[in-house]
Amino acid sequence: MTEAIAADFPFQPHFADVLGSRMHYVDTGEGFPPLTVLFLHGNPTSSYLWRNVIPHVAKNARCIAPDLMGFGKSDKPEIAYRIADHAQYLEVLLAKLGIEPSRGSLVLVLHDWGAALGLDWARRHESCIGGLALMEFITRSPTWLDFPERGRERFKAFRTPDIGRRRIIENNEFVEQILPASVVRSLTDAEMQHYRAPFVEPKHREPTWRFPNELPIAGEPADVYAMASAYEEWLLRTDVPKLFFWGSPGALISEERAAWYARNLRACKSIHVGEGRHFIQEDHPHLIGQEITAWLARGLR
Repeated sequence: MTEAIAADFPFQPHFADVLGSRMHYVDTGEGFPPLTVLFLHGNPTSSYLWRNVIPHVAKNARCIAPDLMGFGKSDKPEIAYRIADHAQYLEVLLAKLGIEPSRGSLVLVLHDWGAALGLDWARRHESCIGGLALMEFITRSPTWLDFPERGRERFKAFRTPDIGRRRIIENNEFVEQILPASVVRSLTDAEMQHYRAPFVEPKHREPTWRFPNELPIAGEPADVYAMASAYEEWLLRTDVPKLFFWGSPGALISEERAAWYARNLRACKSIHVGEGRHFIQEDHPHLIGQEITAWLARGLR
C-alpha cells in the first residue's frame, strides 16, 4: 500500500425519511448523469467502509453510499432487522433518490450483506444494471461443512440462543473482535471509534446479532436461503459486466472459491488485491477505487 489510508470521513451527511425513520447516505452529487455508482456495506460496517474508495470513483460518476438501517448514522427503529427489512428500506431509499428500474444504468459496488441486498435487487431489476463490482459476498452454504472452516464454530455459536446474544449484544464481538481481525493491517484508534460509534449502547447492537442469524446455511432461514439461491443462479448466468475483487486468504470467499468464480462468472474481470481477509476495502482501498474508475472509463469492459 503506497497511498495513505485516511481515517476521517470527508463527506457531507444526507438524510432521507424512509418508512418513518431517517436513513443516512453519502451522495457526491449528480454531476455525471446518468452514471450512478451505488456502494452497499455489510455487518458491522457502514458507508464509512468506502471512504477511501469513493474519491477515486467520484471523478467519473455520482456515488451514493447509504448506511443500512441501524448502522452508521441511520436511525435505529424497533424492527427485527431481518434481510427483508433492510431490502424494504433500501428499495424505498433508492426510489426517493431517483434510482428506479426505468431510469438509466446503475453500477453496484457490493460487499458482505450489502452484496446480498444488491444482488437480490439487481436480479429483480436487471435491465437497469450496468455493472457489478463484487468482493467477499454472501453465498449459500448447503451444509455447515460448506461454510468457511475458519469461522464455522464461531458462527454456529452466534446462532445458539443466549450464547450468541451474550457474545454479540453484551460483548460487542462483531465490532471489537471480528472487524479488526478481518483486516490485515491494524485499524487505528480513530478508525475503531468510527466503527464503534453506532453501537456504543448494547440495545443498538441488535442488527449486528441478526445478520449472522440470517446467513443462508443448510436451508435456513428458508426465505434468505431461497433469496441467495435465486441471486447466485442469476449471477452465474447473467452477462452484466463484472469486476470481482478477492484477497489471500480471503474469508467468505476462499482462494479456491475465488478461482472458481473467476472461471465461471461471465463478462468478468478478476482482480487479486494481494493479502486480504474480509474487509479488503481497509487494506486496498486505492487499488479497488482505481480499478473501478478504470473499468468505468473503459465502458465497463
